[in-house]
Parts: sequence; C-alpha cells; structure tokens
Amino acid sequence: MATHGSLTKAGKVRGQTPKVEGRKKIGTNSGLKHKSNFRKRLVLNRFPGQNKPGQRRKRR
Repeated sequence: MATHGSLTKAGKVRGQTPKVEGRKKIGTNSGLKHKSNFRKRLVLNRFPGQNKPGQRRKRR
C-alpha cells in the first residue's frame, strides 16, 4: 500500500505555526437560568424549553 508523504514529515506544519494563547472562557451564571426556569414552571405555569405544548407544530 502506498503512503502519501513520509512519516518523517508528519506534524511539520503544526510544529512551525506559532503558539496562540486562547481566550479565557467566562462561565455563564447558571443560577439565573435556574431562576428563570423556576419562574416559568411554577409562577407562570409554563414549560421551559423548545418543546412547549402550545407551540408544537402539528404534522400534516
């Protein structure tokens, strides 16, 4: 079986590229999401999420 390129050249381009530091990830405030879900579910008597019973399309 023929190989495409020799194994001695493996990783050549990746080794040549300069290292770039990634951005620091800022976490989301999960308490706010839980609070909004609590409010929808218990205070407003709704269902949070995409599959809300009143908004689902009916199949033809």
